[in-house]
Amino acid sequence: MPAMASKTASVCVVFSLLIFVLLSQKTLAKPTDPHGHQHDSFKFIQHLEGCHKGQNVSGLQELKKYLTKFGYLNYDHSKHANDDEFDDLLESAIKSYQKSFHLNVTGSLDTTTVKQMMVPRCGVPDVVNGTRKGTKNHNRKLKSIHGVSYYEFFFPGPLRWPPTKTHLRYRFASSASQVPGTENVRSICAQAFQKWAQVTSFTFEEVPATSSADITIGFHRGAHGDMAPFDGFKGALAHANPPTGGNFHFDADEKWSANPGPNEVDLESVAVHEIGHLLGLDHNLDLPDAIMYPKFSYGIVKRDLTGDDIDGIRALYGLQ
Repeated sequence: MPAMASKTASVCVVFSLLIFVLLSQKTLAKPTDPHGHQHDSFKFIQHLEGCHKGQNVSGLQELKKYLTKFGYLNYDHSKHANDDEFDDLLESAIKSYQKSFHLNVTGSLDTTTVKQMMVPRCGVPDVVNGTRKGTKNHNRKLKSIHGVSYYEFFFPGPLRWPPTKTHLRYRFASSASQVPGTENVRSICAQAFQKWAQVTSFTFEEVPATSSADITIGFHRGAHGDMAPFDGFKGALAHANPPTGGNFHFDADEKWSANPGPNEVDLESVAVHEIGHLLGLDHNLDLPDAIMYPKFSYGIVKRDLTGDDIDGIRALYGLQ
């Protein structure tokens, strides 16, 4: 019996060591960051570089979803909506994307296009039914006190808060808790609201989570009840409704920071941008320095309104 017990114990030790080694190898094979993220949401695009019409390449189906999400592609009931075929519609969508971001219009996934597509961004679409949303609302390149304006309003629209609604109450209500880097989110958002208050007639007031509010701010993961699910790390960072929707959501899977390092997103920069949407401004695809430009590079701080942002919000509300 002692010999049998000793043999059994030895087998258990060997088995435990084997499990430990296998788990260690699995962990090394799939490293995670401090937030537990498994992948970069837009990383798949990198492997599609060089693709062009006529090819069938694994991953193009995901690219179609990407372009659909941001408004550049609408397959309707096309047979190629859910496959990896690089067809005419995909080529046209890529050309539209390239034109919007002032890239060389090739219709193929060249290096510059792939690099631009991989930059983290706001989750609000740039396009509705294949048309730049703002082009329907006012003449492009308007002259202003700051020179030429490129600001955009939502289409159809413009959408704005009623003239009698200049005091907006906001609250915080999240489905995700303890999101790293967001400990000071309340004061950061207060600063972001103040940027817009300084150039408009709006005033903003934080109220308790249980109170009625015009705007609700929160951190969420994946599907969170608004039909605009988040995609995880290094993807769509946040999104917000135009007036008078009032929903403002951050992706809890991002690396947020009040003082971002090279692999972190500046919380206030994104907040100022999303508040612009809450007030009625759409994306400005022409001026990368504008707050309403949809892309956000990691480690970059961009918290101050440009002349174009100011012109846009003041034009929307008829302010001199």
